[in-house]
Amino acid sequence: MLNLTKKTGYGLIAMTHLASLSDGELACARKIAEQFNLPTSLMMNVLKQLSAAGFVESVRGARGGYRLAKRPEDISLADLVEALEGPVRLAECLAGLLGNEHEICQLMDRCPIADPVHRVQRKLSEFLRDLTLDELTERPAAKAAG
Repeated sequence: MLNLTKKTGYGLIAMTHLASLSDGELACARKIAEQFNLPTSLMMNVLKQLSAAGFVESVRGARGGYRLAKRPEDISLADLVEALEGPVRLAECLAGLLGNEHEICQLMDRCPIADPVHRVQRKLSEFLRDLTLDELTERPAAKAAG
């Protein structure tokens, strides 16, 4: 089963929060953690990792904090997940296809589910690449009273 860790969840919370800030506004890890009732130390680590990956910028100083380094529409969910988790894969047999030649499954030649799993992986990867931070932060339109 595909399951993202808390780290990715916290990263998505931080990124959607930063995307909601006004231009030039900064948010510190402690305030983000407090606002969403999350562990401050984990939020700090997640933001450091996102900074190292080039998704957020860190501004030092008493009034410092974090801000997005890219426009929300230029950040894909796939890129965020990969920065925090590594490549998303549905099964171990996909490791070889994702660049780790040492983990090629020995059953690949005779596996009855290899082709369907690979098709699902391609669709999942495409979906995650097409979904942007901008889309994650969109608020659903209010339903018309009727």
